[in-house]
Amino acid sequence: MTKFDLSEHPHNRKNILTGEWILVSPHRSKRPWQGKVETLNNTQRPHYDESCYLCPGNKRSDGIESNPDYKSTYIFDNDFSALKMDVPEGEVNKNDLLVAKSESGKCKVICFSPRHDLTLPEMSVSDIKSVIDTWINEYIELGKLENINYVQIFENKGEIMGCSNPHPHGQIWS
Repeated sequence: MTKFDLSEHPHNRKNILTGEWILVSPHRSKRPWQGKVETLNNTQRPHYDESCYLCPGNKRSDGIESNPDYKSTYIFDNDFSALKMDVPEGEVNKNDLLVAKSESGKCKVICFSPRHDLTLPEMSVSDIKSVIDTWINEYIELGKLENINYVQIFENKGEIMGCSNPHPHGQIWS
């Protein structure tokens, strides 16, 4: 197994002013970014976008795997996960100014709909129920894992919030 590296591996870092431990995921800076920094664009999105790595049948952002031709809610392990399961154990303490320890976990992406142009509130009640059922199932299954103490389910929507892709999706960090 490789050696723990602060610049590559997820870890908790101690804030020496407050004593709080903060999650740091340095490898996330390598993920693709399709978000923008300018004002919100209100143009209509297509039902399907051939350049979207979350649309059914398209190559994922890792450039290796392709999404199945999914017809409803679809979930997969995040290609650029904030946490990883295979992080080597390690700690760093540099004169009590930088105190950090490795952190492992699992992150997933939930595509709410195969349609690129639908947001959660625009979906049918039965399709929204499918999303909620997926949240419940993932919460239960991830919570059973030995190294998981917390499961966070969220949607970061829109360019201004740091969402890297406009396709309707959410994430699970555990």
